[in-house]
Amino acid sequence: MHTFRIQGGRRLAGRLRVDGSKNAALPLMAASLLADEPVHLRNVPDLSDVRNMGGLLGELGMQVDRHGDRLDLKCVDPDRSHARYEIVRTMRASICVLGPMLARRRRAVVAMPGGCAFGARPVDLHLRGLEALGARIRLEGGDIIATASRLRGATVFLGGPFGSTVLGTANVMSAACLAEGTTIIESAACEPEIVDLARLLNSMGARITGAGGPRIRIEGVEQLGGADHAVIPDRIVAGTYAIAAAMTNGDVELEDFPYDALLATIDRLQQVGVRIDPLDPTADPTRCAVRVSSERNLRPTVVTTQPHPGFPTDLQAQFMALLCLARGNSVITEKIYPERFMHVAELTRMGASLFRQGSVVVVAGGPALIGAPVMAGDLRASASLVLAGLAAEGETIVHRVYHLDRGYHQMEVALNSIGASIERVDEKELGSTAVPPVPAELAGSA
Repeated sequence: MHTFRIQGGRRLAGRLRVDGSKNAALPLMAASLLADEPVHLRNVPDLSDVRNMGGLLGELGMQVDRHGDRLDLKCVDPDRSHARYEIVRTMRASICVLGPMLARRRRAVVAMPGGCAFGARPVDLHLRGLEALGARIRLEGGDIIATASRLRGATVFLGGPFGSTVLGTANVMSAACLAEGTTIIESAACEPEIVDLARLLNSMGARITGAGGPRIRIEGVEQLGGADHAVIPDRIVAGTYAIAAAMTNGDVELEDFPYDALLATIDRLQQVGVRIDPLDPTADPTRCAVRVSSERNLRPTVVTTQPHPGFPTDLQAQFMALLCLARGNSVITEKIYPERFMHVAELTRMGASLFRQGSVVVVAGGPALIGAPVMAGDLRASASLVLAGLAAEGETIVHRVYHLDRGYHQMEVALNSIGASIERVDEKELGSTAVPPVPAELAGSA
C-alpha cells in the first residue's frame, strides 16, 4: 500500500494541463453498450476507476483497448449481462451500465454498487426511473435484475432529498435513447458530465435536447451507431490544482481549465483572495488556459455545497483545507452528502481548528498547519490532506493514497513538476509510522 511523504512550504509555480474528466468518462464508457458499432473516446484519464470500468465492460462482452489517452470500445459478445459484485463493489459508477445494458440487451443483472464510504447513496431513483420506462425490476442475492421487451417513453421525475441524481439521470437518459416514443426527465441533473454524455449519445444517433437544464427530452430511436468523442476536462481536478496554487501562494497556469463549469468555485475563490485569470478572454470557456495567483492574506468566507451550478461537493474538502489558512472564521455547509467530513479529524491532526455540528463545519483559520501522519478516508478527503501537506510546516505522511489514484492521474508527478516535494513510497518503508485516533473533542465533532 502506497503513502505520500510531503515536504511542506514549497511555492508552486509553472504550468499544468488538466486531465479529462473521470466522472464524465465512466458514463461515456458505459454508453458504448448501446452502440452497434465501435465507440472511440479521447482524452480519457488513466485512473483506477477507468481501468475498473474497462474490466467490467470486458466481462459484459465489450472489447476495450487503450492507445495513449484514447479508448476504443466495441461489442464482441452481446449475450453477457451480469455485472458481478467483485468488480462493481470497487466504484459506485458501475451502476451506469444498468440503463444501457437493459435498453440494448433487454436484460441487465448488476450488483449493488460500492464506492466511497461517506453515507448512504441509494439507487432507488435509478430503479424508479427505469420502471417508469417499463422495466421489470427485482432484487435477488444482492443483484439488481432488470428486464424489458422494449422500453417505452414516459415522464420521469428524478428529484431526491439532496437534489437531482447525476448517475440516475445518466442511466435513464441512456436507456430512453432506445425506448419507443418520447421521454421527459424532470428534475434532471444539470452537471457538465450529463451534457457531455448527451453530446456523445447524439453523435451516436440519439435525439436528446435540454441537457444541462432541469428538463431533458429524449426522442427514442431504433438503434445507435459508433462515434468519436473527446471527454471534457475534469472540473474537480482543475479546482483541486487551483486550490493547491492558492494554498502555497503560488503562480500557476492551468491548461484545459473548464472555466464555465467552475463559476461557483471561482466566485468563492475570489471572495477568499484567489485570482483565476483567463490568459485569452476570447478562448473557449469550457477548456481555456488560466493563471492562478493569490493575495498573501486570505480572507474567510461562507460555502454551501449544492447541485450544479452551485458549489460542488467534490471540492468541499479541498476548500476546507484552503480556509484553514484564511484569517478569520469560515462556515462550510454540506447539503449533498451531510456525512462527508472524513477529513475533519485528519486536518485537526495538522493543527486546523475545526468545529463540526451536523452538516456544518466552522473553520477558525489563521494558525499555521503542521505536518503530521494522516489517514486518507476517501478520494476528495485524500486530496485535501495532500493540499494541507503542501502548505504545512515540516513533513506530512498521507496514508492510503490508493483513494487518490481513483480520481487523479499521478498527482505527485503533476505537483512535483511545478515545485512540490512529494514522494510516493511503500508503507513498509516507513516502518512503524502510525496514525493514532483523534479524540472527538479535539476534532470538534458534535
